Amino acid sequence: MKLLVLTGMPGSGKSSVADVFRRAEVPVIIMGDVIRAEVEERGLEPNPANTKDVMLELRERDGLGAVAKRCIESLKASSSDFLVIEGCRSLEEVEVFDKHAETLWTVCIHSSPKTRFSRLKDRGREDDPKDWSVFRERDLREISVGLGAVIALSDIVVINEGTLEKLEKEAERLVQRFI
Repeated sequence: MKLLVLTGMPGSGKSSVADVFRRAEVPVIIMGDVIRAEVEERGLEPNPANTKDVMLELRERDGLGAVAKRCIESLKASSSDFLVIEGCRSLEEVEVFDKHAETLWTVCIHSSPKTRFSRLKDRGREDDPKDWSVFRERDLREISVGLGAVIALSDIVVINEGTLEKLEKEAERLVQRFI
């Protein structure tokens, strides 16, 4: 099995790139859905504070690869020989996936903080930060769990400061390269 692991800070454009792969009929596993499902399962409101607490608790209890380990069942259930994993946040998570892959590539989607904050405000998901201080706190938390290392060691970096259309064209080039 070949895996393409998408990483990047919140609001960088990972989901948009994943959508292009999905349109090309590539299965996508979204790591953030694991956290959101756990928040819902616990009957908690899906806000930044609860998402943070659940994410940190899972990683503290089960290690920095905890969320990736919860994705392995979906990975194994897929009949596809190529999958995209969206939202990897630590080298330990990359290692978990690497154990189940013949080949693994990491692709970082990178955008400036101001661009990402604007996108997150416009996106309007319940667990997105609504003000700059919460946004910065979330960024620092993401970096603290190892996201910075995954970004720094990515095989490919895509800069996303332009339009959605521009990002989708770049994602289409990735699709052509990998499938």
